[in-house]
Amino acid sequence: MSYKAEISGIGEPALVTDKSPLIIQIQTNAVESSPLFRDPTIAEGGAIPGLHAYSDALDKYPITLKALTSLVGWLLADLIAQHQVFIVGGPIDYMRLATLSSFGFIYHGPSGHYFYNWLDEIIPGTEAVHVFSKVAVDQLFWCPIFMSVFFTYLGLVNGDSFATIGNKIKTDLFNACQGSWKVWPMAHFINFKFVSNKWRIPYINAVQIAFNIFLSLLGTKTT
Repeated sequence: MSYKAEISGIGEPALVTDKSPLIIQIQTNAVESSPLFRDPTIAEGGAIPGLHAYSDALDKYPITLKALTSLVGWLLADLIAQHQVFIVGGPIDYMRLATLSSFGFIYHGPSGHYFYNWLDEIIPGTEAVHVFSKVAVDQLFWCPIFMSVFFTYLGLVNGDSFATIGNKIKTDLFNACQGSWKVWPMAHFINFKFVSNKWRIPYINAVQIAFNIFLSLLGTKTT
C-alpha cells in the first residue's frame, strides 16, 4: 500500500452536509437561544412570534385589526410627544392620551381601510404613473380632509364651539398639511409601490408614529 493511500483516510476532512447532526444541533441551539426570532421552518407564524396570527386576523377582521393597530400607533406617538415623561419624569396627561388613542381607533384605522381600498380600486397597479397618482390624491385630497376631521374631533372632545373649531382649522390646517408634505410623499411612494393593500395601515402606523408626534403637539396647541 502506498504512503498516500495509508494517510488519505486521515488527512482528508469529512464532508459536512446540510443534514449533518452537528449543523442541526447548532441551528437548534441558535433557535432556542433567541426569544424573538425563531426557525420559520418549524415554528408556526414564521420567524417573528405572532406575525402569522396577526396576518390571519387582518384577513378575518380587517377593520377591527386596523383600528386596534392605529390605536396603538397613536398611543405610542402621544406618549413620546409628552416628552416630559421621558426627560424630567412629569405626569402623563391621560385624558389627552385617551383622546388621541381613541381617534386612532375610531377614525384613523377604519377610514384608512376604506380610503386605501377605494384608492387601489380606482388607480390599480404599481407603475410609476399609478404610484405618483395615488400619492397626489392622498396628499392633495385626503390629507386636508383627514386634518380637518382631526381638528374637529379634538375640538368636540374638548367642548369647543364650532367657531373655535373653525378658527383652529383656519389657523393650523395649512401647517399640518405642510408637515405632511415633508414626510408622506416619499413614505407613500414606498407604500403604493411595494406594500400590499392588506398591510397599508400597519405600514402607515409604523411610519406615522413619528408624524403623529407632530400632530399630537400641533393638535393640543392652544390658539
